[in-house]
Amino acid sequence: MAVTGKYAAAKTALRQALAACGGSTKDKAVLDAIENLQPLNPTKAPAYSGTLLDSNWLLISAPNFPGGEQLEDGKFAYTLGRLAFNMFQPTGLKLVIDRVLQPVLLLEGEQRSHDIVVEFTTIDESVPKLAGIVRNQGVCHPVSDRLLQVKFTGGTLAPQNPNQMNDWQAVFGQQQPSQKSWQEKFKSALFWLMFGLVPPQAMNPATGEVCFTMQRSPKGRLEILYLDDELRITRGERGTVLVCERQ
Repeated sequence: MAVTGKYAAAKTALRQALAACGGSTKDKAVLDAIENLQPLNPTKAPAYSGTLLDSNWLLISAPNFPGGEQLEDGKFAYTLGRLAFNMFQPTGLKLVIDRVLQPVLLLEGEQRSHDIVVEFTTIDESVPKLAGIVRNQGVCHPVSDRLLQVKFTGGTLAPQNPNQMNDWQAVFGQQQPSQKSWQEKFKSALFWLMFGLVPPQAMNPATGEVCFTMQRSPKGRLEILYLDDELRITRGERGTVLVCERQ
């Protein structure tokens, strides 16, 4: 089989394995498909391959936020707090992820954006059905041929549909009273102090946007396992593997 045929077959096998297990990159068939694809990687120094890194990447494996629940339709449900460091209220609001995108573009020098954009729809019966976007803002730069150093700098919460602005402001426009115990509040205060978190202030009345900043984000490493003109596969420091497709 020609080299291009091997690429195509290996990538098809990965997509089929992901589809068969609901997108889990912990599944053995998925891990085997990734292992088979890695030696075919045509990009020798992916962390420095700007023309291939830059794109609007769509996550095609399962999301890796903590505390998720897979629904019967294959989508994943979370609480709002799980998507962005518990910075947006109401943290316990239930929602379903419609898709996760990662726009990567050159900023300055070798630094690139590393935003994680989550498009969601609320499924909590206590509020109207609302479509929104959580954007965890981050930056990255290469530290070796296959490794990127990543840090997050803040985040935003905004509506997708301007026609829902009144309902959006009613649900997200005010900070809700905290129901945490004093121990939980103490831990949260330490977390905020450690990472220099500046919590959301008032909502922008024109756009419905709420934002926070992170002034002392911990730095992490991201290994690029595979990169070409179609796919990007990465592994984080905790072993989480994500598969993205170029849009």
